[in-house]
Amino acid sequence: MTKHSRDTPQFFLTSPSACPYLPGKKERKVFTHLVGDRAPEINDVLTHGGFRRSQSIAYRPACESCRACVSVRVVVNDFKPSKTFKRIQKRNLDIVGQAKQPIPTAEQYSLFRHYLDSRHADGGMVDMTVLDYSMMVEDSHVRSRLIEYRPRGPDSFLTGRGEGSLLAVALTDILTDGLSMVYSFYDPEIARERSLGTFLILDHIERARRMGLPYVYLGYWVDGARKMDYKKRFMPQERLLQDGWKRFND
Repeated sequence: MTKHSRDTPQFFLTSPSACPYLPGKKERKVFTHLVGDRAPEINDVLTHGGFRRSQSIAYRPACESCRACVSVRVVVNDFKPSKTFKRIQKRNLDIVGQAKQPIPTAEQYSLFRHYLDSRHADGGMVDMTVLDYSMMVEDSHVRSRLIEYRPRGPDSFLTGRGEGSLLAVALTDILTDGLSMVYSFYDPEIARERSLGTFLILDHIERARRMGLPYVYLGYWVDGARKMDYKKRFMPQERLLQDGWKRFND
């Protein structure tokens, strides 16, 4: 009985609560636990079906009268960076990302704390402690990596590692068909001049290309939420509609 419950997902529905994206709306989510030996396989299937992962939970919106949240994935092999994206890539040539096992550090949490206090002081994550952060990183039964971004050092082309202060971090799941960007954060002091959020996505697209993976999953684009509009810039992309994934070229 125990093994069956761990390897066969059971789904639950949350109570209505205020929508964090659209004022005046209520949200509900359907969720399940990602545990057991089949967790990576189940995470793959659920991500293809529009779910997102948070720690050992996979969830997706299940709102009764709203379908504004749409899963988005970038088509890696057909992606061609625009002139703006090329400028951002050039601006950040002095930054190198290194993929590591998902092990939290004090340095990561310090940057995470600074990011939340600066960018999301009124958000739902603002009260996260160092223990909460550790759980976010470690509480996973799927294949994931922490990608740390640091200034490029004199030996970076040989070692693949940056040197100096931590500038950004991405928590990323490795799926059978792509990379799923679970959560990322960065130094808010230099984010604007370097467009770090955009750079991290561009870097993930190149990582997926090198790994032979066709997609980068960006989570939900929310029609009507301005802070989600940036996801529309990465074309071509596929969006999960009622009749399946549909390609958009512009």
